[in-house]
Amino acid sequence: MAVGEFLTRLFGLEGQTAVVIGGAGELGFALCSGLSQAGAHVVIADVNLQACQKRVRQIEEAGGRASPAEVDITSRASLESLLAEALKVSGRVEMLVNSAGINAGSPFLDVDPDFWDKIFAVNLKGMMEACQVFIAHMKEAGGGSILNIGSVNSHLPLSRVFAYAASKAGVVNLTKNIAQEFAASGIRCNAICPGFFPAEQNRKLLDAERVENIMRGTPMHRYGEPHELVGAALLLLSPQAGSYITGADYYVDGGFTCSWF
Repeated sequence: MAVGEFLTRLFGLEGQTAVVIGGAGELGFALCSGLSQAGAHVVIADVNLQACQKRVRQIEEAGGRASPAEVDITSRASLESLLAEALKVSGRVEMLVNSAGINAGSPFLDVDPDFWDKIFAVNLKGMMEACQVFIAHMKEAGGGSILNIGSVNSHLPLSRVFAYAASKAGVVNLTKNIAQEFAASGIRCNAICPGFFPAEQNRKLLDAERVENIMRGTPMHRYGEPHELVGAALLLLSPQAGSYITGADYYVDGGFTCSWF
């Protein structure tokens, strides 16, 4: 068997539909692009429809297939509408990626309880409801794969991002519970936990002291590039390559979580 044929059989997603919530963001779009290049039709869902439409054009210019969809992850009705929109593509959604997230930094005593609630509403409660909505469909359709985006904060407490860190710890626990509950239904659920990938939500937190600490604690001594999440995503989402992987929290962090400093 030729190498290309083997890799296509192992990682190819031709004929499958993937919904990526938060797909218009930098990291979310890198995942959309990777899934598209593997053959999937990607539904790029985000709170800003115009941003989704722009990302769809980028996918199409690269020869892929994509559709835009507006979604508010804090609204159950909006998530149900997203599923209905996605089902128009092929009548089935094989993959869900939960990439939406927000962040804010402050000393602990300055944490705003209202913004704490907002972060949890997007990063954890919204993810939980998205999983509920799409798992109901996947059970009926005979299976599927879910990928949740965690963080190195899921494992390690980092300073000044208390709500974000607590929500991302919840993401990993939620992922494992879903994996355990629905494995017999043919539904796999895994998490990618990125290290430091500068994006819209965290650039404002990267002051000189924080950057120095990050680089000291990252054995590769650099930030991650968005495309470096794609390989792990394809492994965990692929029904062939990832067929026996569920409940995993997969760290893509340049070695940060194995470093002692």
